[in-house]
Amino acid sequence: MTSVFLNYCRKNKFEKNKNQIKIVELLDNFLKPKKSLLKKLFKKEKKLCFYLYGGVGVGKTMILNFFYEQFKKPKLRSHFNEFMINFHDFRNINKKDKSIESFVKELGKKYDLLYLDEFQVTNIVDAMILGKLFDLIFKEDLKVLISTNIKIDDLYKDGLQREQFLPFISIIKKNSIQKELKINEDYRKSKSGKLDRIFYPINEKTSFKINKFFRRLTKNKKKDQIDLEIKGRKFKIVEFYEGFANFDFQDLCNRNLGAEDYIKIAEYCKFVVIKNIPNFTEINSNQQNRFITLIDIFYDKNILLMISLASNLNNLSSSKKHMAPFQRTLSRLHELTSIEESKFSEVV
Repeated sequence: MTSVFLNYCRKNKFEKNKNQIKIVELLDNFLKPKKSLLKKLFKKEKKLCFYLYGGVGVGKTMILNFFYEQFKKPKLRSHFNEFMINFHDFRNINKKDKSIESFVKELGKKYDLLYLDEFQVTNIVDAMILGKLFDLIFKEDLKVLISTNIKIDDLYKDGLQREQFLPFISIIKKNSIQKELKINEDYRKSKSGKLDRIFYPINEKTSFKINKFFRRLTKNKKKDQIDLEIKGRKFKIVEFYEGFANFDFQDLCNRNLGAEDYIKIAEYCKFVVIKNIPNFTEINSNQQNRFITLIDIFYDKNILLMISLASNLNNLSSSKKHMAPFQRTLSRLHELTSIEESKFSEVV
């Protein structure tokens, strides 16, 4: 499998190194079907989850995407936020039987592998449910791939009623091969031959530049207004030009919006402008948390960005509370605002 992975990297022009190769070898062994005799011998030591964590831009998602593509049995790939939204939707729709068991049984009928990207626990509702949910997933004999920036013991750290979350940590540790992927640099920031669409600081000059760029991109496109409704919440995309949308930061992050809203917005967009992104402090940490979720979803949906912000991207400040996940956001902003010229031309 190592040689196939190296060809995959060459074909897609991905960076690679020896640390990634070690993870590839472990994943190959994890996903490789065991012969019946070996199954019986190692039944007690069976691990059903490969939990891959590490810093931003080290190649976690790239490696897991590769193995997901290689896996030939029924499978599901989902951003963790989307997975939990689907779980809650299932329980709301199925009034007669909205149990966690029913949801997991449906998963077991459809899939042999679950791949949950960007696993993180940020709210108490999910924290209280995850223990039972994953206990049943493992009892259903489903294999799970997880990518995350956080090691298992630090999940939901300092969260409300964290003691009630500890059973989940025990369950996931018992059933997981946990590995850290370390790389010395963020590959997203080191790629060359790119077009940067980042404007700073926030003033009349940068506002003129970003508006001029957007007008050029949408010159021959029809302007429309998209009216969205998500579980009773209404949201308007006022400046919309055939997949190109223009927003102010306040429109997206200073309102009571969440992952479901951002997923719906992403369904309509292929290129998004976000203007006036501020520095973050403890005062606007709620807006920062929404912004982190927004960029995670846009990254997962491959939405190209153009942004204006208070300072150079590398100097944008963060609240103490969200400092760790915000490093992932900054890295993703580097990638989503930069793309090879030929690929950018395909989109515009």
